[in-house]
Amino acid sequence: MVSQRRNHEGEARAANAIPEERILDAAYELLLAVGMSRLNMADIARRADVSRATLYRRWPNVRAVAAALVTREFATLTDDVVERVGTGREAVVGTTVRVVGAVRTHPLFRKIIDVDPDFLLPYLFQRQGTSAVAQLDLVEEGIRAGQADGSIRDADAGMLARAVMLTARSFALSGRVFVTETDIPALDTELSELIDRYLAS
Repeated sequence: MVSQRRNHEGEARAANAIPEERILDAAYELLLAVGMSRLNMADIARRADVSRATLYRRWPNVRAVAAALVTREFATLTDDVVERVGTGREAVVGTTVRVVGAVRTHPLFRKIIDVDPDFLLPYLFQRQGTSAVAQLDLVEEGIRAGQADGSIRDADAGMLARAVMLTARSFALSGRVFVTETDIPALDTELSELIDRYLAS
C-alpha cells in the first residue's frame, strides 16, 4: 500500500516536472497543421514526448488543452500590443484597435475562426473565457485611468468596458465577412473613431 502511494506521488512529481509550455507548443503546432476537429490527446502527447497519462493529469480533454493554449496566446498578444502612452482614452482606443488587428492576423486565431469556429460558440453565447476576463479587466483599468485624467466620460467603468469589448469582438471575428482584405485598415479606422467618440468626455 505504501509502495503504491509512493509510486503515485513519484508519477505526479514527474508530470509536474514537464514544462507546460512544451505541451502547449506541441498543441499549437498540431492545431495549425490539422485543425481543432482532428486534434486528439494521443497526438499531442506524442508530439510533446510525454505519456497520455501525464497529459490527462494536466487537462481532461482536447478542448481544455486548446483553451489553455488560447489563453496563453492571447495573453502574449495583448502584452505585445498594449499602449500606455497618451491619455487614458488614447491608450484604450489604441490598445483595443491593435488587439483586434492582431487577433485577425494571428495564425492560431485565424485557424480557429476559419476552420473551427464552433470552438468559439460557448464563449460567444454561454460564458466568458479566461482570456475575455483578463481583457475586460485591462480595458476597465484603462477606462478608469481615462476617467481620472478627464479624457473619458463619467459613467460606470465596468459597463463602458463591456460595451468596448463587445464592439471589438464583433470587429475581430466578423470584420472579414463585411469587408475585403484591402479594406481592413479603413475598418480599423472606423473602429478607432467609434470607440473614441463613445468614450469621449
